[in-house]
Amino acid sequence: MKKIILLTAAALLALSVCAQSGQKKQETKKMKSLVAYFSATGTTEAIAKKLADVTGADLYQIKPVQPYTAADLDWRNRQSRSSVEMKDKTSRPAMVKDLKDAGQYGTVYLGFPVWWYTAPTIINTFLETYDFSGKTVILFATSGSSTLDNANALFRENYPKIHWKDGKTLNGATKEDIAAWVKSLQ
Repeated sequence: MKKIILLTAAALLALSVCAQSGQKKQETKKMKSLVAYFSATGTTEAIAKKLADVTGADLYQIKPVQPYTAADLDWRNRQSRSSVEMKDKTSRPAMVKDLKDAGQYGTVYLGFPVWWYTAPTIINTFLETYDFSGKTVILFATSGSSTLDNANALFRENYPKIHWKDGKTLNGATKEDIAAWVKSLQ
């Protein structure tokens, strides 16, 4: 009789553990996706909108408190705002902090134009403002000629609690191109 009671208790415990595991998997599947992007000229914004449409994700624009002017973006001027920010690895430009409930997102597609072979420093501001520990973050970018290799490596090193998937440069990508890329990530 004791054996039957012990076996029954063990079976109930195993079923409980399986049910909780299944519930956690369902909760993860229910988590929403976010396409967060910084765009200084509108190029990255156009790709972000296509990506949000393809994935059904929420769309969020990372906005600097002080918008960038054409003079700020002059990469040939060593004193321009973007040049000064990119030289200083500790630079964290102020951003508008209006993303509500970042915790509801399990996957974040994070987009930006490539500046000086990596992400603009406002992307660090975003990552340090909202806690994406344990979440999946996938980079996407626009660039005249640079890849995401440096950004992928730097973010993995600097934010190890985030689950990173290597991103892609999506210059001029169509919705079909984006859909194929998203499918390849699964």
